[in-house]
Amino acid sequence: MNQQFSKLKKAVEVFHSYGITLAGERKNDHFIQKLNMDPVFINGLIFELEYNLQLFFQDEWLGKACTPKEVIKLLMNIPQDN
Repeated sequence: MNQQFSKLKKAVEVFHSYGITLAGERKNDHFIQKLNMDPVFINGLIFELEYNLQLFFQDEWLGKACTPKEVIKLLMNIPQDN
């Protein structure tokens, strides 16, 4: 549980560095349509999450994650040994 909390805390810091708040309904905003993020910045966000958390997202999983909430959900479901 403690590892999950620390992983979540680091992820929140990365999202905040991109100006994305995870509070309230904003966590459900689509990266491109609502947050007006360029795909290059989305790739940068994913890279920073992978780098800071020392894990790897599968490309087929990321294709389904279009909101910050979905990315966090993916993050919490990645096995600990990854």
